Amino acid sequence: MARIDVNRSGEMEAFVQVVDRGSFSAGARVLGMTPSAVSKLVARLEARLATQLVHRSTRKLQLTPEGQNFYERSVRVLADMDEAERCAAAGAAPRGRVRINASYSFGHCVLMPLVPRFLELHPQVTLDIVLTDRVVDLMDERTDVAIRWGPLPPSDLVARHLFDTGQAIVASPAYLERYGTPRTPEELEAHNRIGSTYRRHASDWPLRVDGRQVEMPVAGTVRAGDGETLRRLVLEGVGLGRLSLYHIQPDLEAGRLVAVMEEFNPGDKVPVHAVYLGKAGRLPARIRALLDYLAARLADNKPHRAAGPRHPRP
Repeated sequence: MARIDVNRSGEMEAFVQVVDRGSFSAGARVLGMTPSAVSKLVARLEARLATQLVHRSTRKLQLTPEGQNFYERSVRVLADMDEAERCAAAGAAPRGRVRINASYSFGHCVLMPLVPRFLELHPQVTLDIVLTDRVVDLMDERTDVAIRWGPLPPSDLVARHLFDTGQAIVASPAYLERYGTPRTPEELEAHNRIGSTYRRHASDWPLRVDGRQVEMPVAGTVRAGDGETLRRLVLEGVGLGRLSLYHIQPDLEAGRLVAVMEEFNPGDKVPVHAVYLGKAGRLPARIRALLDYLAARLADNKPHRAAGPRHPRP
């Protein structure tokens, strides 16, 4: 077979997708092909190269040394091809669907206000927004971009840092009127401290006391499984909560919530990232447009700058 008759880029793309996604079926879904068709492409590639690239089993794929080398080179080749096409079609607008996963708090407080302008800038892009505090598997949920709060565990995901947010212990004015304002860690122990059942949420509240950090155990009559529920409980005067500033900034500015114990706030920052599958240099224009927009709009730190008004001392 003449070399010009061989769809080398198609074989290469099928192989890279299978490796990136971890299986023939997952790679086939991305490519819009059947698993058997993708398997035949990879088998044809191995036959043409006269070498085995992957060890197949019923549960996982494992690259051979030759397969690992070919994969790394294929990624670079495909990235160069994508770049060449982008340069040739520099005026082409991003188009297509982007599925976003975010927590309730980020979705309502940060993402929703940014959506109208993004759609104005990119009218050929459609957004599919799913809000949940559950950590989803991007491949299983067919998610393009997920917003993750807090330190990221090791994974195959690519992360783009969006911003860092501070946190504050807050209460409603009604709660403070009824139970008083805690001024010291000892006084804080007497208050209803609402905790979280979210598995990646810290179980204790950090406080800075005499130049060192101490942990205040969270002990209260109720716990919440997501940040928005915790916020609502605090707004209703159930107790004190420690929440991210981006989540409660409007409440602080409007006086619906009051920051307390700020003298003991350690000033810790929590990172917020956008994560996605694939390679940073090989993103579709629709996903790259969303990531660039979020990074640019959130870089000014506005949704998480200050703790807002503190409860005045008597």
